[in-house]
Amino acid sequence: MSNLSPASGRSLLYLVVAGAAWGTAGAAASLLFLASDLGPLALSFWRCAGGLVVLLGVLAVRRPRGAAAAAARPSVASLIGTGLMFTLFQSAYFGAVRETGLAVGTVVTLGAGPVLIAVGARYWMGERLGRGGVAAVVGALAGLAVLVMGGGGGEVRPLGVGWALLSAAGYAGMTLRARWLGRRGAGGDPLVTTAWSVAVGTVCLLPLAAAEGLVPHTAELGRVLWLLVYVATVPTALAYALYFTGAAAVRAATVSVIMLIEPVSAAVIAVLVLGERLTGAVVLGTVLLLTAVGALIAAEAGRPADGPAGGPEVRPARVPRGLREPSGLGESREPREPGEPCGAQSAAR
Repeated sequence: MSNLSPASGRSLLYLVVAGAAWGTAGAAASLLFLASDLGPLALSFWRCAGGLVVLLGVLAVRRPRGAAAAAARPSVASLIGTGLMFTLFQSAYFGAVRETGLAVGTVVTLGAGPVLIAVGARYWMGERLGRGGVAAVVGALAGLAVLVMGGGGGEVRPLGVGWALLSAAGYAGMTLRARWLGRRGAGGDPLVTTAWSVAVGTVCLLPLAAAEGLVPHTAELGRVLWLLVYVATVPTALAYALYFTGAAAVRAATVSVIMLIEPVSAAVIAVLVLGERLTGAVVLGTVLLLTAVGALIAAEAGRPADGPAGGPEVRPARVPRGLREPSGLGESREPREPGEPCGAQSAAR
């Protein structure tokens, strides 16, 4: 019988939708590059700036209620830190693609991410994947390699690999931080976190985008504008809000593998929309990735329901019978507070 709580089930669904939405960004970017002379850094800037406008509009008309209203507000420094990790993840990835190509840059970035996250979650937060989880991560990485490299591979250049590893580190830091804050009930409003992240990205990317060329030159201005609006809205404002919501309540390594739905989504769109050829490598890689994601979702469903913060359930310590106060004369010895680090470590193990 599954112990998956409704909140955890929603978090897993949010991550799946976010990963699929991220995958559509690649197709939209390809269409933008074909229709204009916009570069990758300028596109990233407009993605962040447009997403910021969308999120500020939503926050202006929305009335926080429920969990969003009750959530603790992270400090400005914490929000800026998340935004810097977001910016590092985005910009270093484009640097990897430029130096070593799309295939190698994608494999190294998305392949190193789950490994860094699994190691960080184990030693920082005491989260264990177990044998089934490790097998699922290995299967996901194999599927990613087959899916991306099956299209012809690319030239491996050390500088590009370095950029990709830096991008993976930014992604890992962003995911681990979201999980760490979520376990302590300090994740805050996901919409606010997303708005701060894209705001920091907008500021950091502006000088780089200006050097590359901010204004697109095109004969299809209407098409370019609609594609920019889509990129800012669906794979940015919507997807990152869902990502930060789900990442706060699901184990960090599980998050990283579920988000590998992104290249699957991109491959499907490339075949159905962009007319690319369906190869055996695409089919095999897709099957391996989806199998790994399904296995981790099933493993997450078998875990005990998390507490309010999305962290591991913390039970009061048992008090030996001889140390209990006589009935009616007082309370039993006070157990360790659930929020104390030692309690959290014990429960995680």
